[in-house]
Amino acid sequence: MISVAEALNIVMSNPYQTTVSAVPLLSAVGKTLAEDILADRDFPPFNRVAMDGLAFCFDEVDFQKIIIENIQFAGEAQKALQDSTKGIEVMTGASLPLGCDTVLRYEDINIQSIDDIKVASITIAKEEIKKGQNVHLQGSDRKADDVLLQKGIKISPAEIAVMATVGKSIVKVNNTPKIAIISTGDELVDIDTSPLPYQIRSSNAYMLAAALQQIGIDTSTFHLIDEEAVLYQKLQEIITSHDILLLSGGVSAGKKDYVPAILADLGLAKLFHKVAQKPGKPMWFGKTQEGKIVFALPGNPVSTFLCFCKYVLPTLKAGIKSEEVILDKDIVFKPDLSYFVPVKTYFEAGKMMATPFEGSGSADFANLTDCDGFVELPADKQVFKTGEVFGFVGFRR
Repeated sequence: MISVAEALNIVMSNPYQTTVSAVPLLSAVGKTLAEDILADRDFPPFNRVAMDGLAFCFDEVDFQKIIIENIQFAGEAQKALQDSTKGIEVMTGASLPLGCDTVLRYEDINIQSIDDIKVASITIAKEEIKKGQNVHLQGSDRKADDVLLQKGIKISPAEIAVMATVGKSIVKVNNTPKIAIISTGDELVDIDTSPLPYQIRSSNAYMLAAALQQIGIDTSTFHLIDEEAVLYQKLQEIITSHDILLLSGGVSAGKKDYVPAILADLGLAKLFHKVAQKPGKPMWFGKTQEGKIVFALPGNPVSTFLCFCKYVLPTLKAGIKSEEVILDKDIVFKPDLSYFVPVKTYFEAGKMMATPFEGSGSADFANLTDCDGFVELPADKQVFKTGEVFGFVGFRR
């Protein structure tokens, strides 16, 4: 049996190797970027007018009276100031005319026509005017060939906008792995079935499928009965057509817990079986020679969900941040295991606090509806005091 830290290190050291596809830009939403996106030119690509108003040369004009000689619209070729003592009306987004270095808003000037000549007078004190104001200088945001987006990030509408700006109509993304969710157990029936007194409705498969759907991954779900021949044949078929398998149940020490032995018979390399933690101790992890990944999770719902959040999600979702919480209640736990306790979190004086819900064990999945995640209590202690800080595995994002 290995520690939680060792188990997580093994999982993260053996990731599923994703493949890459080039897809149309709008098809990339929610996927993971597989290439760096570079600026194709300076941002902005020219000295850009930031306000509708009047552009002029700060050091040359008479601030009491500025004759307007032209107008510059957005989308027009750059114009030039013919007389450095005059000004040009400009619109937001336009190229700053040559010879101009400053823009005043229309709100700060008064324009009159005198003998068909437009003349602007400034209605604010000269001391309030700064040379270069309301001008978005070329390259002040990014320079040509700067990295705008790094590969590995999840693509949201903001990233779509950036890629559109640089003309990236086709983008390379990591393909979403094909994931199979497999629940095992003779006691399970589907949700639209009335269970007999000794049966229960299947819930783990739906829980895992929903959790993966939240991060943009569709799944296939299966239910297999506890018969060795059936498990062997069906798992062989499922492994062939999927990249990652998530099994729930059949992995502990019961008489019908056939999963570890069958995975070995199918040629999978066992990377670990059993982790020094509660809940979730029987967890199994391994892979095929082709690099397909298998997580065999304990069947109790809280165990299943904790192992999914702690070990499976980090391999699929980049950028999961490490969080900590402060206990608001003492906990005593004597076994030499890492203890994951469901908690409800809240903020107090800017700090994230956690109220433990120890519940009735790893089958008490209804308890999870009151919680936000699990506080991770290390194995080297038995008493965990109010006010102490510990790691947090959150599942409400």
